[in-house]
Amino acid sequence: MAEKLAPEKRHSFVHNGQNVFDWDQTLDEVNIYINLPPNVHSKQFYCKIQSKHLELGIKGNPPYLNHDFTCPVKTDSSFWTLEDDIMHITLQKRDKGQTWASPILGQGQLDPYSTDLEQKRLMLQRFQEENPGFDFSQAQFSGNCPDPRTFMGGIRSD
Repeated sequence: MAEKLAPEKRHSFVHNGQNVFDWDQTLDEVNIYINLPPNVHSKQFYCKIQSKHLELGIKGNPPYLNHDFTCPVKTDSSFWTLEDDIMHITLQKRDKGQTWASPILGQGQLDPYSTDLEQKRLMLQRFQEENPGFDFSQAQFSGNCPDPRTFMGGIRSD
C-alpha cells in the first residue's frame, strides 16, 4: 500500500531552458537525478555530500553543482550511484517528514500549490507508515494540511 503514496512524478529544475536535474522526495529522503553527458567515463565523476552542501561534477572541470541544501541531511546515510547514464543522489533528511520545496537552496523552488500537494502526500505517507493495516492512498485533506513532521506530537522515532 505504501507504494501507492510514492511520488507520482519527479519535479524538474530547469535553468536557461536546460534541465539541470529532476528530483522527488519521501518522508525520509530526497532523490536527485542528473542526466550525465555522453562519452565521459564513470570514474571521472565526483559527488561530495556534506550536511548542508552538495558539490558534483567532472574531475578537472568547474563543478556542475556547488550549492547549499534547502535543509540539512544525514551524510552517513546519503550516497550517490551511477546507472544508465544517470547520477542518482539519495539524501537522507535530517528531519524526517520535512517538506522540501527544492533540494537546492533558492533554486527551482516549487510553487505554493505544488508544495502543498507534496506536504499532503508526505502526510499520507506518514499515516500509512504509522498505520500499516490501512490504505490511505485515496484519502484527501479539506483545507490546509498539517505539517507531517510536527502533527500530533511529531513523527515517532524508531
